[in-house]
Amino acid sequence: MPAWAFCGFYVAKADTSLYNRASQVAIARDGDRTVLTMANDYQGEVADFAMVVPVPVVLQEDQVKVADPTILDRLDAFSAPRLVEYFDENPCAPRPYPEMFRLESEAPVAADGGTSASNQALGVTVESSFSVGEYDILILSARESDGLQTWLRENDYRIPDGASSLLQPYIRQGMKFFVAKVNLQEFDQQGFQSLRPLQMSYESPRFMLPIRLGMINAESEQDLVVYLLSRNGRTELTNYRAVPIPSDANIPLFVKDEFNDFYTDMFQRSYEREGKNVAFLEYAWNMGNCDPCSADPLTPEELSQAGVFWTRPGEWPSVFISRLHVRYTRNKFPEDLMFQETSNQQQFQGRYVLTHAYLGPTSCPAGEAYRRQLPQRFEQEAQSLARLTGWNINDIRRQLPQIDSVRTEQPRFEAEATDSWWQSLWSLLSL
Repeated sequence: MPAWAFCGFYVAKADTSLYNRASQVAIARDGDRTVLTMANDYQGEVADFAMVVPVPVVLQEDQVKVADPTILDRLDAFSAPRLVEYFDENPCAPRPYPEMFRLESEAPVAADGGTSASNQALGVTVESSFSVGEYDILILSARESDGLQTWLRENDYRIPDGASSLLQPYIRQGMKFFVAKVNLQEFDQQGFQSLRPLQMSYESPRFMLPIRLGMINAESEQDLVVYLLSRNGRTELTNYRAVPIPSDANIPLFVKDEFNDFYTDMFQRSYEREGKNVAFLEYAWNMGNCDPCSADPLTPEELSQAGVFWTRPGEWPSVFISRLHVRYTRNKFPEDLMFQETSNQQQFQGRYVLTHAYLGPTSCPAGEAYRRQLPQRFEQEAQSLARLTGWNINDIRRQLPQIDSVRTEQPRFEAEATDSWWQSLWSLLSL
């Protein structure tokens, strides 16, 4: 039976901290203008760090900045899949909530880039060089991939074996290469504990996110969460399928204490079921509101930090966020991610529902009917959990509420003390 409730209480979220290795990227785009913010999952000595990102145009110093790392945390928290809980009302005294609230059951000077003679021999051109924060940055173009790979190694960029074959397609497309490494002196002077995100702004009709270079030294599957910010509606993939993550499932109460395990297992099972070659939509919503909210909506200032450039002073910008989660390997994702903007404003969220049974006394036919349907409801929740995660159904059943614990209490009538037994009888009959 349906339960009456407001929109629920957020109790947990599945953010990127669930994954040991997860890169985050925010892309704000309107027309041909793009602001790309990248936070990588680099683990190791900062002296060994090197980032090579294909870009469609030559970037100048004023087009690149270091972003506040907390902005990606805010985007993550706002859009993360969420666990919510509801509480059944007394079926003998339901509150008349409006239909809208009904829940249905079911950088110092950059490196100079080597000598011009060696660059020319290898077919590499340094288009620009500059420093931003703790990063030394070069923008390169190249005629062939072997020469670019050799050039990078000769200039102390630690590029893994096999890079040449992945660089070649970008060279054929006429793309440039954004190359960054850490200026150790600046890093140490500022006392940074980790590498901050890099943010770049450019204009190009090409709307894509290169992922193939990130697979060169991947030992296993990699997770990538992309926050796509647009003015008008959802941003969609054009060269891979994108499917909504399973959502709006009613699951047993004990999952509240195991939500992280639930979501990681459910995601893995969905990933395998879909053939390991799809992107999952985890959230799509206008950023001016949320229901339920796993974090406060971003302020206009925070949206600007995330790259939203169509803000106007004193106005809350129209921003629609699409959160895509991609778990990829080289053989399942042979192409970069290609996107398109749409005007589709259909909302979606990964949302999982806990509904607490009413445990108080009842004294009406509706209360008896409510109690009788609880075993079936608990079993349906157990079956949903097993189907989503692959968990053993018998293990799940052992953790379900016992029906005795929600047994309806029958009212007890105690007549007042009287001088005659029949007065007690009349008192009972008059109730």
